[in-house]
Amino acid sequence: MVRTPPTGWIEVIVGSMFSGKSEELIRRLRRAQIARQRVQTFKPAVDSRFADDHIVSHSELRIPSVSAHSAAEMLSLVHKDTEVVGIDEGQFFDAGLPAACAALAGRGMRVIVAGLDQDYLGKPFEPMPHLLAIAEFITKTRAICVVCGNPANHTQRLVTSHDRVLLGAQGTYEARCRRCFDPTLTGAVSQAAADDAEDTADAPEIARQP
Repeated sequence: MVRTPPTGWIEVIVGSMFSGKSEELIRRLRRAQIARQRVQTFKPAVDSRFADDHIVSHSELRIPSVSAHSAAEMLSLVHKDTEVVGIDEGQFFDAGLPAACAALAGRGMRVIVAGLDQDYLGKPFEPMPHLLAIAEFITKTRAICVVCGNPANHTQRLVTSHDRVLLGAQGTYEARCRRCFDPTLTGAVSQAAADDAEDTADAPEIARQP
């Protein structure tokens, strides 16, 4: 009897910031380690907010990882005997990530990718939408809207910047629901504060006296 090779697959975990994506990724990878499976974990080199050699969740869960500058580099670092591959912050990888994940799954590996599915404008954040299309399993995580307390699916940027990739956490972004999310207000709060400060500085001295 000829033994068939193991079947690989792709799992994708998506959601807004502060929704527990990295935490869920770490949970799955730890369970694989408990099952004595050979696990490798990767993150994009551009993301060094918490650590260079660990994936770290906002709740301080962490797991060792290797940084890669591209999907091709990550693919070249995967060992032949690896059974489970974890990838965090998938939206920061290049357009070659879906093909790399498909290649790993084709080798019989379980590939788990976590990342943002939308950018700060609420638009699809490539290459995650492509991964969602080819994945066997999809998990959508949700945060809590800081304005109204409803389930949040959007990431509201709080600082003035039109760069699509702007690394940050608390104070830079917050979770918002569909109703409370407003991409047109990006940086409006900080800009208003700066304008007020400038107006106060330029006001005549007598205007500041009681």
